[in-house]
Amino acid sequence: MAERSTAAVDVADNSGDDPLTAKADKAATDGVAETQKTAATTAQATENKAVERKSGEQPSITAPELHSGHKLARRYRLEECVTRLDGFSSWRAVDEKLRRAVGVHLLPADHPRARSVLAAARSAALLGDPRFVQVLDAVEENDLVYVVHEWLPDSTELTALLATGPMEAHDAYQLVSQVSQAMAAAHREGLAHLRLTPSAVLRSSTGQYRIRGLAVNAALRGITAERPQRTDTEAIGALLYAALTQRWPYDSDAYGLSGLPKGVGLLPPDQVRAGVHRGLSEIAMRALANDGATASRQEPPCTTPDELAKAVAAMPRVKPPEPTFPTPPDYQRTTYQQGTYGRPQARPAATQPVMVPPAPLQSRTGTALKWAVSALLIAALGLGSWQIADRLLDQEPTTKTPVTSPTVDEKPKPPKPISIVSAQDFDPLGNGSENSQAIDRAYDGDPNTFWHTVNYYGSDFANLKSGVGLILDLGTAQEISSVDLSFVGDTSVELRTAPSDASSAPSTPDGFTTQADGSGSNVTLKPTKPVTTRYVLVWLTELPANDGGYRGKLAEIKIVG
Repeated sequence: MAERSTAAVDVADNSGDDPLTAKADKAATDGVAETQKTAATTAQATENKAVERKSGEQPSITAPELHSGHKLARRYRLEECVTRLDGFSSWRAVDEKLRRAVGVHLLPADHPRARSVLAAARSAALLGDPRFVQVLDAVEENDLVYVVHEWLPDSTELTALLATGPMEAHDAYQLVSQVSQAMAAAHREGLAHLRLTPSAVLRSSTGQYRIRGLAVNAALRGITAERPQRTDTEAIGALLYAALTQRWPYDSDAYGLSGLPKGVGLLPPDQVRAGVHRGLSEIAMRALANDGATASRQEPPCTTPDELAKAVAAMPRVKPPEPTFPTPPDYQRTTYQQGTYGRPQARPAATQPVMVPPAPLQSRTGTALKWAVSALLIAALGLGSWQIADRLLDQEPTTKTPVTSPTVDEKPKPPKPISIVSAQDFDPLGNGSENSQAIDRAYDGDPNTFWHTVNYYGSDFANLKSGVGLILDLGTAQEISSVDLSFVGDTSVELRTAPSDASSAPSTPDGFTTQADGSGSNVTLKPTKPVTTRYVLVWLTELPANDGGYRGKLAEIKIVG
């Protein structure tokens, strides 16, 4: 009984048995002699601890030296040590009574955080919310404290999920929705997590997210916060940010994820990775506004999990991706007769009598008749052939069809300039705006004025996006043969066009078709053949250097039909 310990790991079911302390008390009364023998030792140890505290000396804190196979309360068999840190250890164990896996946190009873760990575990056990990994037992016995809670073998840590890449928008939406709602319910009961990291969030095989270590993980490590709701809200925002970008939203690496580049600040997720859902990016920034970020579109920051859950519920629901089905293999004909297996076979119909044809004419009359018919056929064929030949010889030779010279309409059309009715900036992979107030300078006929992009930290947009550009509206669908572009500085650019029947400009770069590309300060882009379209996208893919950064400057656009 001297090796009781505290462990907070994951388990499978709630335990409805009597507290383990009752069994421990019963076991301690097995022999009076043994009790008298240990009483003096216990009193001496207590006196020594009192002397240490009085003299100001702190007792050394070490994790209990246990081993695989050790049993707690004659029930929990330790299997594998998963953590040994700061005077406590965490184990994967087996509840031999209920035959299930459990998790255990162990620490010495004289550990300075033993009391707070017990209090946190017992408070979390009273919550009873299935969205949290349930605490099953919290016991102090002899020199050890141990906490037992669920172990979920069919679940996967968020750390492992993020290691494979960023999440789809629907998965990230489910993550922030479920976690924020669960933490809002916990805070209504006065419970905080304070250590909501990717390793504390599990996803089950059914797609449900569960949170482990509520209150206990922070108590084990002595973590406190003046504003716990704000701390947990920012932690949820960091989880969403990591799910959208596979990057940790600070300038240091953590939890197997790379941090943001130093000195650039907290960038919105849709500026870190192309194709990020705009609404989810804003939600992440509103939750992370507590760390100095600015919420997008002037939306107020979310400072509590309840505010964050309401903000997620207010946004349009993110639909799951369309399911993809494998291409069925080519049909192969077999000897199997479909539909006959296991069914009664139809009885064969009664055999109909076969009509025997009459015997051929074998008499003299029959032979003569056959010769007569053959002679008539030969005569008819000869007469027909003679009449056809006579008609062909009587016909006059036909005149040749005169060759007409090409008409004036078939001559190649001379090139003509096409006017631009309107234009708009196009930044779907960023914040949606790219210096829109200066767009008309790109086609005003004055080469001394220009439209320019914002300043970036790299010619490739600092790996934040694949490009930006301008969408040109020609008013109606027209045939385009080339586009002339004048830049300030060598710039890489692509010519893309919308479908000929498009009534509005596409909202993503992939909605346009790439017709040509080039680079330089004066670039002429020609499609392989004239293309008909109303909307033309000038898509900048690499920027020239500009005042310590990189910025694209487009001075003039000319479209030729």
